[in-house]
Amino acid sequence: MTNYKKETVVSKIQVYDPALCCSTGICGVDVDQEKITFAANVDWLKSQGGQIERFNLAQQPQAFAENPVVKSFLGRSGAEALPLILVDGQVALAGRYPHRTELAKWAKINQPATDINQGGGCCNGKPCC
Repeated sequence: MTNYKKETVVSKIQVYDPALCCSTGICGVDVDQEKITFAANVDWLKSQGGQIERFNLAQQPQAFAENPVVKSFLGRSGAEALPLILVDGQVALAGRYPHRTELAKWAKINQPATDINQGGGCCNGKPCC
């Protein structure tokens, strides 16, 4: 595994997931490939020293209610607009999960040349994991 150099100031990434059956949404018989890819990208980011935490609406509703940015977003857009991604407390993305390159940029990590979900990656562009 290649380690990518990161800057000294690490940003904090928070992911506010819709209501999922488990912490990653990778459960059951009909698993969404986007959730599998995102879970792999989260693991990669953590292995590179990135700070990321996830909150599941079904399991951690208090985290949504206690954060004024998230609470305001839900009031305007509703839970169907999740996931919501905050970087250092500011909205960075909503409505889809970020790609590895976006996570690396926000975490200030020099990303690999290819994103796991853009070909190359662990499975040469084929569904994996």
